[in-house]
Amino acid sequence: MAFKRLDPEDFVVSSDSVTSTVWSNNSPALNTFFTSSVQREGSSGPYYLSVYQTGSEDATAAIQFQIAYGNKNGGGGVNFDASVPFVSPTTTIYGQYRTLILEDENSSFTWGDTFTGSGDSGNDFYAISVERARYKQSLLPGTINLVLSGSNNGSANQIQLTDNSGMVTLPEYYGTQRVYQMISGSDGVAYNSALGGNGFTPASGSYGWFCPDISTILLNASALNDNSPGGGGINLGTLRTSDVNENNPSKLYDSLQLSASNDSGNTFELNCQETISSDYVFIRARNNEFNYTENPSFISGSTGEVIYSYFINNPQTFPTTVGMYNDSNDLLAVAKLSKPIQKDFTKEALVRVKLDF
Repeated sequence: MAFKRLDPEDFVVSSDSVTSTVWSNNSPALNTFFTSSVQREGSSGPYYLSVYQTGSEDATAAIQFQIAYGNKNGGGGVNFDASVPFVSPTTTIYGQYRTLILEDENSSFTWGDTFTGSGDSGNDFYAISVERARYKQSLLPGTINLVLSGSNNGSANQIQLTDNSGMVTLPEYYGTQRVYQMISGSDGVAYNSALGGNGFTPASGSYGWFCPDISTILLNASALNDNSPGGGGINLGTLRTSDVNENNPSKLYDSLQLSASNDSGNTFELNCQETISSDYVFIRARNNEFNYTENPSFISGSTGEVIYSYFINNPQTFPTTVGMYNDSNDLLAVAKLSKPIQKDFTKEALVRVKLDF
């Protein structure tokens, strides 16, 4: 065993981005959707649904994402207290996402910088939250493709949504949250259609927000509900009646189901990413270093003499392991070589150790 103090230039820090699929089937696309009938018919069903990749009774069933409906004015839900109007579970959901994303309880959501809508626009949304177990660090911008269908015209009444990461240099920030606009298009690029080059709707702004760092997609309910000619909506049927359970999350879920049954291709595509920081440590063995060892095969344990006289003038060692110690002589990390390397006065060795954290 021999020791050598490492120099500052022996350390290099590097960061690499690793991408992977989100859904449990190890595919970037999810084309089957199931809910739990117990939850759907329960007290939370009108406001919140968990979506599985297979029937919830299946042993392999796992939650893929959740659908929630939020309304600033409490519409679409029964008030908690009949004497306190406009305060329902939909208000709570709206407030939760407003605090999480906008970080200001007095702010409202604005769907795109060209937003010109009025009325309920910006006051209610659908939230799709990807289950935390499905991704590593964050969702990957530019990989989302979401197909939604309206029930009145079948596959003809259909939109394909993505984020606008392919059209902007930098994302928008609300508080500390990174936000991209949801647009009509695919692979991060808007369709050049009647909706214009930015993929926004004429009256309701964008189709919502893509928040990759909190694995959340907010969908503009007004844009989806629009059924006017050229309006860009699918007549989703979102209802905002005060103090009435309207089961709005089920409307978005049914839209996903309809898209899948219409054989529209990949209904919900999405990938995730993770930044892995690595420490590279370069262990250098120069020609005059590490050529002797106290291994019993080299040095006699009883006399301390070199066992083979050949090694006196031509020593050879075969390093197999690199250990890294702190100044207190505590072993912190061990690196095993794939095979022993031969070392003598005519050879130098360079071992690169990678530490991921």
